[in-house]
Amino acid sequence: MTNQEQTIGRWISILYRYGQLYVSKKLEPYNIGRAQYVILLALYRKGGIKQEELVDYLKIDKGSIAKSIRKLEKESYIQRSIDLDDKRANKVFLTQKALDIMPLVLDAIKNWEEIIISGLSEGEKQSIENSLHKMAKKAYDIKTYGEENIK
Repeated sequence: MTNQEQTIGRWISILYRYGQLYVSKKLEPYNIGRAQYVILLALYRKGGIKQEELVDYLKIDKGSIAKSIRKLEKESYIQRSIDLDDKRANKVFLTQKALDIMPLVLDAIKNWEEIIISGLSEGEKQSIENSLHKMAKKAYDIKTYGEENIK
């Protein structure tokens, strides 16, 4: 493998894609795909929120969010209701069906992480977590303020 192939971004991408495949496979019997479980997880953590807030929170385009929400609504995992503060907007909520399977979603994610970090020391785990956090913060700052404004 060449040095160009051994970039941090490539390894992060591989981990992300394989993680998506792993979790999706675990949730396949429930008709939940990789795009949908991320939305379920966000709604579980944030409660009922506007569709536009999901777009911002997950950093996924509006079209993809809308498509996934329609699928989740069809499967009765979520419901939409008019936002009382903004009648033009809908809030999205988990249904009881979704709440009932959330332990499976959380377990699949936790199991994946345990698998990929097994064999690492506590120091290595902490170092990776700290480094990824710094990198994510830098990426956010670049997106928010522009590369020319980041030191």
